[in-house]
Amino acid sequence: MVRESRLHPDDLIAPLFVKEGADAPVPIASLPGQFQHTRESLRQEVREIRDLGVPAVVLFGVPEHKDPEGSEAWNPDGIVQLAIQDLKDDHGDELVVIADLCVDEYTSHGHCGVLDASGQPDNDATLELYEQIAVAQATAGADICAPSGMMDGQVFAIREALDDAGFDQVAILAYAAKFATALYGPFRDAVDVTIEGGGNRKGYQQDVANTREAMEEIREDIGEGADMVMIKPAMPYLDLIARARQELDVPIAAYHVSGEYAMVHAAAQNGWLELEAVAFEHVGAIKRAGADLVLTYFSRLIAQGLQ
Repeated sequence: MVRESRLHPDDLIAPLFVKEGADAPVPIASLPGQFQHTRESLRQEVREIRDLGVPAVVLFGVPEHKDPEGSEAWNPDGIVQLAIQDLKDDHGDELVVIADLCVDEYTSHGHCGVLDASGQPDNDATLELYEQIAVAQATAGADICAPSGMMDGQVFAIREALDDAGFDQVAILAYAAKFATALYGPFRDAVDVTIEGGGNRKGYQQDVANTREAMEEIREDIGEGADMVMIKPAMPYLDLIARARQELDVPIAAYHVSGEYAMVHAAAQNGWLELEAVAFEHVGAIKRAGADLVLTYFSRLIAQGLQ
């Protein structure tokens, strides 16, 4: 009666990976319990988590072929576009399908945009690619496009492209404050991404020390037309989630990222803590801080525990 915040399956979004050309699900060693799915195993996984009450998934693709532009990201027959069609055929409007919108999984160099002559991401040239990806995802049936590349002006460009193509009802979940954290390692294993030459993304992702700048990024994305905004990672940035909740009226999502998940599993495997109790405490803290939606690899575990 007096509990101030509650978890519910409706709060959860399950991140899932689908691998082109796979004959069987491939376990991801650094993300225990997670897989690079085949199209069919993805359908089965989604059926099971939807039966547990989880209303939404976000899809990441692992293509067979990569190139400097990441052209498989907007191929109508690309792995994510086909997976979106599968899931919408299975569930229709009973499942919200969110498509991660970026090219890092698809580029041979591992960056989130096309590179210029100096080897750095070309912001404006990348926006043109993002527009093509958004239309391809919406055409396949995506309910929400989630641009994660942190290119300046990406939300405005994507909103215009979607509207011009007749997809004005497709929403945008903007990765508005995506930090250049050390917690993304297992995710890069999951999508087979290595940044060429040992580089990093500090030139376009958010400085981990900056809160005021992150708020400006969030406000800018809302001004460009974002329907929802995301803060990523979650646990180290609860202060930002709380501040954004106090100052903004739009839905706020937080991504409990691969490194946060993997650390809990590693400690539990050593018998140092109880996996389910910590999972509930972490995701509960994210919700308590003010997030409306939590993207977490613990979605199945938590939904099962809430039954």
